[in-house]
Amino acid sequence: MAKHEANSWSEDGINFRTRKWVRPEDLNANGSLFGGSLLKWIDEEAAIYAIVQLGNYRAVTKLISEINFEASAVQGDLIEIGLTATHFGRTSLTMRAVARNMITRKRILTIEKIVFVSLDEDGNPTPHGYRDITYNRDRMPTERLSTGTVILPKL
Repeated sequence: MAKHEANSWSEDGINFRTRKWVRPEDLNANGSLFGGSLLKWIDEEAAIYAIVQLGNYRAVTKLISEINFEASAVQGDLIEIGLTATHFGRTSLTMRAVARNMITRKRILTIEKIVFVSLDEDGNPTPHGYRDITYNRDRMPTERLSTGTVILPKL
């Protein structure tokens, strides 16, 4: 595989992507993308990714490492958020995040380490038993979190 430059549009290793549209409510006083909006999007997408990888709706954010902002975005820009799992712990999943402006093709930020922990019904860390990334929905929980009683159909 060819090695890409540090600020290249394509980045090796990203295996989960989502996109967001910068809307007026996402702007700061300077008229650019509010960092808090972007971090909310990243945390939400990382939680979804962790749920699928750990097979547990009770996956919570444990740690977000240093955040390096490199560029920004304005209203109407499209943002791509990429995540990749970098390590499976006994009860945790560590991932890396990259956000890019699809219009300017500039990297907005990188987060080298986001850690999610799998919890049991009592809120205690629980082993998940996985060591590898899944590309299917085979680990998707099959019960609704709110009631735990309704079994969702398996596809």
